[in-house]
Amino acid sequence: MSFDSAETSLADGHPVRLYRFSCGAKAWCYTTGERPIEHLGLQYKALPGGIIDDGIRQTGQDEPDTIKLTAPASLDGAQIYRGTPPSSEVALTIFDRHGGIADYLVSWSGYVRAVKWTAIDRCEIVCAPMLERMATTGLRLVWSRACPHALYSSACGVNRATWRVTGVIESLDGVAVRVTAAAAYPDGHFLGGYIEWPMYDGAYYERRGISAHTGATLTLMGGTNGLTANTTVNLYPGCKQTVTGCQAFNNYRNYGGFPLLPGVSPYDGRNVF
Repeated sequence: MSFDSAETSLADGHPVRLYRFSCGAKAWCYTTGERPIEHLGLQYKALPGGIIDDGIRQTGQDEPDTIKLTAPASLDGAQIYRGTPPSSEVALTIFDRHGGIADYLVSWSGYVRAVKWTAIDRCEIVCAPMLERMATTGLRLVWSRACPHALYSSACGVNRATWRVTGVIESLDGVAVRVTAAAAYPDGHFLGGYIEWPMYDGAYYERRGISAHTGATLTLMGGTNGLTANTTVNLYPGCKQTVTGCQAFNNYRNYGGFPLLPGVSPYDGRNVF
């Protein structure tokens, strides 16, 4: 029997919904069924408290197509949102199947927008469809003295592996970490850069921005939640987006700003010609 036959039958269907949360190579998989299900090489857990959604809608509009999942508060895929949320996007794919039938349907795909703990034993996971990404206005390249390129991006061209500094966290206080390797560089060298460390045996890397650097002390945006002493981390310096900052990376040929722009504007009421 095919999926369509089971879906349209009056009594032969045994609908089961599968939820796959993924971040990098890490996946958290759950099913509405009473027993675990293997699907596409992954094991989907059956939850004692159950997992449900408020229905899949396909109106072609962002907000109406948002889906909300209700699950146990201890759900692994939701726990990573306690404290500082993950720096990488967590994707959600929903599959519909029928028991005993190999056919399946990808009924929804999107990403996690937010997680709320609505009760001591329940959480609500709000997810937005991929359509929302397509409707987002893209960044526009503008004329400016400062460089508009993101450091280490393809437009910038700097190879981040060349500037990576590896060290070990000696101590942390909730706001900042101490990494001896950072003390070998001038104060402010890592300002505007970021720190990264592996999660789930390297399935993906978590990142935090660095808002201050003095000696071995690095102040992190979002605090030190998720980090522990003796963790091996990678440090990457930041860029001031200026000519001097670009030259520090030996990358002036890719500078995206216009440092010689005149200090007048055609929109301030004065004639520029």
